[in-house]
Amino acid sequence: MAAADRFIAVVDDDTSILKALERLLSTRSWATKTFRSGVLFLESLKDELPDCLILDLHMPEMSGLEVQQTLASRGIEIPTIIITSNTDAAMRERCMVAGAVAYLPKPVRRAELCIAIDAARGRS
Repeated sequence: MAAADRFIAVVDDDTSILKALERLLSTRSWATKTFRSGVLFLESLKDELPDCLILDLHMPEMSGLEVQQTLASRGIEIPTIIITSNTDAAMRERCMVAGAVAYLPKPVRRAELCIAIDAARGRS
């Protein structure tokens, strides 16, 4: 994928969070594509891969952890940042073992997210 085509995928079932993250990322001139479910995101991978994924942990239909596991089972490596209101250490560990670059609590702080995105994009 050419550098001009690079984008950040944001997956969250909460429309207000999708809009807020899209606005925040646009202030850094980062191209984004948003998805209201893990299923929709996974379907989009037929066309193109993001160079970074911001993924909500708790969503109906398919959790963020299930999305991570599906990516791994398909051999797809996308640096992933988990965002969640779940502060459980065991869940954090599961997501990090599954390949997450960062596990950030909601509400997500701008500076922390930007640092995590820079780290994730450096890996892609």
